Amino acid sequence: MPDPPPASLLTLRGIRKSFLGVRVLDGVDLDVTPGEVHAVVGENGAGKSTLMKIVSGGYAPDGGTVEVDGAPQVFRGPRDAQRAGIGIIHQEFNLLSDRTVAENVHLGHEPVRRGLVDRRVMRERTGQLLASIGETTLAPDATVGGLGVAQQQVVEIAKALALDARVLIMDEPTAALADHEVELLYGLVRRLQQRGIGLLYVSHRLTEVFDLSGRITVLKDGRRVTTVNTADTNTDDLVRHMVGRELSSYYPDRATSDDLGPVRLAVRDAGNRKLHAVDLQLRAGEVLGVGGLQGSGRSALARALFGVTPFTTGEVTLDGRPVRLRSPRSAMRAGIAYVTEDRKGEGIVPRQSVLDNALLATRAVGAARSGRAARTRRVRELLATVEVRAAGDDQEIRFLSGGNQQKVVLARWLALDPQVLLFDEPTRGIDVGAKSAIHDLVRRLARDGAAVLMISSDLPELLGMSDRIVVMRDGRIAGELPADATEEDVMTLAVGHVTETDR
Repeated sequence: MPDPPPASLLTLRGIRKSFLGVRVLDGVDLDVTPGEVHAVVGENGAGKSTLMKIVSGGYAPDGGTVEVDGAPQVFRGPRDAQRAGIGIIHQEFNLLSDRTVAENVHLGHEPVRRGLVDRRVMRERTGQLLASIGETTLAPDATVGGLGVAQQQVVEIAKALALDARVLIMDEPTAALADHEVELLYGLVRRLQQRGIGLLYVSHRLTEVFDLSGRITVLKDGRRVTTVNTADTNTDDLVRHMVGRELSSYYPDRATSDDLGPVRLAVRDAGNRKLHAVDLQLRAGEVLGVGGLQGSGRSALARALFGVTPFTTGEVTLDGRPVRLRSPRSAMRAGIAYVTEDRKGEGIVPRQSVLDNALLATRAVGAARSGRAARTRRVRELLATVEVRAAGDDQEIRFLSGGNQQKVVLARWLALDPQVLLFDEPTRGIDVGAKSAIHDLVRRLARDGAAVLMISSDLPELLGMSDRIVVMRDGRIAGELPADATEEDVMTLAVGHVTETDR
């Protein structure tokens, strides 16, 4: 007889939740077994965050039950969930930067001896916890503020394990990680599995979902659409469940040779401290993809073209005329727009309104060309055109989803009627539905005559969106590929692989 299925660590049955009469979760069922990675996916607004807050004690459900080891639970707050063995690693870390690793790990439950914190025991326990998850390079006495993002994530995990967490929620765990740090996270997840810890893994990145999970639950409009074994599904099926259409309709049609206009942007033998002998041309109506590994010079190229770190050698021409892009202001005045990869750090002002964020570019360069009322009217029209979903344009932008924040950034630049658009990771950290909307907008801009340079580390996106691809390595353009290139073609140029026939 086959072995019976393992008993669930966590069981959710019929979870319901409403806010101001709006149903956010409607009868959601889900369970997690020991050593399992159970992925939860869906568009923004599908109910993922609300469900995770209920599991971790942040919200009380309006209906349904939460069980841990088969015993019903009523969480009156996060501490109740922690006592029951539920831990959560938020996308935004909750650490004290001026404290040590050991102090953060034991915050609120420090070991005490004779009325004083026993720092020796605290350090020892922290070292043991770190060793148990394979982390031997992180010192318990290290100050958290001096750690990298990946190491801070390890501290968060150790914090949860210090409270005997047996179910760990990971919310977009790779959103802030560099490419090389993602593999480190993979190893950490697998070591947690080996310890029998169940993981709820929330991510927009479907590659990670397929790499790590054993089962996947899809949420849409607050309902559970399906729960499937990862081995029994594929990306097309998953996307169809999430957004209601095939992946094949995910990328708009590419440009044809008849769609392309003259060379709009040309770079000849240009360089600076990070870039060397860059030569490229970008035509009106074209989406030129830029690939390469982290640190290859992709972002440095966009920042040089936008005047953040200008080229110090070579020549740049726009529509055949030489230009000097010595600052972002000079680039904007030349008709160049730049959507940064660091949306939260550089792209938005979180505590300002949607409208104020959308007006930033026109306020910087457009004051002399039109009045305040005209600029505001134009920006409001663009916010409607790109279909920003917000309570109103006076809502603080930090309360919008990542996809809607990105649409506000796009509206900001469209207000300048740019001729060249530089997109650096335009869909990073946003859900599949919002990605499709961004893709359609990028292609529409190209069809209207703009020249688009798009950097992406998402290879399917790079291949699906580009009319042509250049790949960077070590600050140089390693090669150019046609639209029908493969992922292997891109990676071969990115890593500098040489085949036997090339020797």
